[in-house]
Amino acid sequence: MNKKNILVTGADGFIGSHLTELLLSKGFHVRALSQYNSFNNWGWLEQVHHPELEVVCGDVRDPNYVRHITKDIDTIFHLAALIAIPYSYTAPDSYVDTNIKGTLNICQAAKENGVRKILVTSTSEVYGTAQYVPIDEKHPKQPQSPYSATKIGADAMAMSFYNAFNLPIVIVRPFNTYGPRQSARAIIPTIITQIANGAKEIKLGDLTPTRDFNFVKDTCRGFYLLSQCDEAIGQEVNVCSNYEISMRDTLNTIAELMNTDVKFIEDTQRLRPKNSEVFRLWGDNTKIKELTGFEPEYDIRRGLQETIKWLSDKDNLKMYKSNIYNV
Repeated sequence: MNKKNILVTGADGFIGSHLTELLLSKGFHVRALSQYNSFNNWGWLEQVHHPELEVVCGDVRDPNYVRHITKDIDTIFHLAALIAIPYSYTAPDSYVDTNIKGTLNICQAAKENGVRKILVTSTSEVYGTAQYVPIDEKHPKQPQSPYSATKIGADAMAMSFYNAFNLPIVIVRPFNTYGPRQSARAIIPTIITQIANGAKEIKLGDLTPTRDFNFVKDTCRGFYLLSQCDEAIGQEVNVCSNYEISMRDTLNTIAELMNTDVKFIEDTQRLRPKNSEVFRLWGDNTKIKELTGFEPEYDIRRGLQETIKWLSDKDNLKMYKSNIYNV
């Protein structure tokens, strides 16, 4: 793949910007899609500088534009999506348009333009609350939010192009990714930014659910390894640590690493509806290990230390509004 052209959609986001940096470090030319806005702001790509970086601005919801940017592309990493679960409760139509139709547009354009491989980003939320653990790729799908329903639909749309047209699709299913640049809507940056701003009472939702947290560099390495693995074509593959930790233990670990005593206060607006909460996620990473040899390099403490260091930097911290609930 050296010097071949790569397209990353959602490159201006949290995982997308880190993945773009990784691909650039491997010597590829990266066409990075940032969602168009009149401010010409490239999101987290504003922090990425490289001669082989080509930033383009547009929207995956536009099939003509997607057809245009996928020309002369060897591999697509499709990350563009709406991902905030609370917002999906109030704006489900926009999730259908972006997540399902956006994926359809990518698949159609890739088919027309002869793209060699397409990695479509899924999410562990498609599994819902674990019926058994660890969760492997055969676990039933459970649409417990409009967001997860649209990601199930997007995965199915992509796989239909593999089955019907032999389009070289890989479904990459990251579990809960965290690290520098993550939105404050997620629990780890929410805790860290509140503590870093001097709060002694931390506002959070339910602390009983468990998650399989993955440091962003491990997640991106999983994407890259799968892009190099032809045996992964036509498969759904978890990217996870095979480890679970409760939200409460996550809070306590962060407080310990930041050397502070904090009190937890339940904020009702942060609670999901009862049947929408995913209470347990613990991923099985056997398949990605067998396909690529993938092993997580960051345990939870090391990953949290790097995240705390980045978020505690005053220039980074000022970008977060820790005093409000970020949907």
